Amino acid sequence: MHEGPSMSGPGAGAGGRSAQLKHTGLRPGWTTGACATAATTAAYTALLTGDFPDPVTITLPKGQTPAFALAVERLVGDRAVAGVVKDAGDDPDVTHGALVRATARILPPGSGVVFRAGPGVGTVTRPGLPLDVGEPAINPVPRQMMRDHIALVAGRHGGTGDVEITVSVDHGEEIARSTWNPRLGILGGLSILGTTGIVVPYSCSAWIDSIRRGVDVARAAGRTHLAGCTGSTSERTVVSLYDLPEDALLDMGDFAGAVLKYVRRHPVDRLTVCGGFAKLSKLAAGHLDLHSARSQVDKNFLAELARAGGADEDLVARVASANTGLAALQLCAARGVPLGDLVAVTARDQALGVLRGAPVTVDVVCIDRAGTVVGRSSPKGPRED
Repeated sequence: MHEGPSMSGPGAGAGGRSAQLKHTGLRPGWTTGACATAATTAAYTALLTGDFPDPVTITLPKGQTPAFALAVERLVGDRAVAGVVKDAGDDPDVTHGALVRATARILPPGSGVVFRAGPGVGTVTRPGLPLDVGEPAINPVPRQMMRDHIALVAGRHGGTGDVEITVSVDHGEEIARSTWNPRLGILGGLSILGTTGIVVPYSCSAWIDSIRRGVDVARAAGRTHLAGCTGSTSERTVVSLYDLPEDALLDMGDFAGAVLKYVRRHPVDRLTVCGGFAKLSKLAAGHLDLHSARSQVDKNFLAELARAGGADEDLVARVASANTGLAALQLCAARGVPLGDLVAVTARDQALGVLRGAPVTVDVVCIDRAGTVVGRSSPKGPRED
């Protein structure tokens, strides 16, 4: 799944990622993080007022305000439970139709917001993820969304904002067996995910067609520098680095190969590829489809890159056995080995190979989940040694 669509903003009708989504004809949906936020908002409101808002409206990070119907509402003693059925739109998401519940319980003043994993939500058991070991697998952006909405509800209804939120997903442990969670050490259920709250519909043919349309629109507008981004976080990073207009941004998602092959036939002066470190390590290893179902982070490959970057054998072994690409990156950063830059340079050279001498200068930017640049290549053209 991508990081999420950019569905509004200046110039959205002309090109860029918004136009790509519209062009697919696919209906977007809502992430588990958005559903958990809606359920949390409803449950905490009921604790303070005695009534559940139904539908419950929330504000997503990019300003959209979807309303969610409640499938469950129960107020018993010092606890309120609200549930929302996840609608993933036209995306073939394994969590489509899952019932996401939030149980709210008032805590003593000064406790803040405390998150718990209920049935069907996993717990982190290995390092290398954006959460500490032992934490519920509720990712940072959904946590912040829930905190923000708790604060809004508290302000409206005289609460303190000190509350325990237990998120659960019906049959989540069973559904999680169809995900990468068990291999990543997230045990007991699903992760609560999403950086925008919106699920980008996933269709290979439709999305690749939208990439081609995006290139065509950008070239027709006279753009000479395009950026292929894996999602909204990498899009923001590219805009901050190069101040590119929206119609120069391509939501390539997992389809790096589609961007490179089309730009090979329809060249522009410069192409920047920007995405998460783990995804771009797959491109560096020669994969052109970066989806987790069709390519995996190769820790042995990363270990060899680290060795080439000066890592000793102990560090090489630790990288090879790391739980995730992020964990490998952190191990190398602690020892002064620039694994992020090595991945960016190698990915750039792989991209140039796919371009087969087309007159396109390429650079690659690797980011972490927060959008911080963790690796970067210099620009390189087809005839540069």
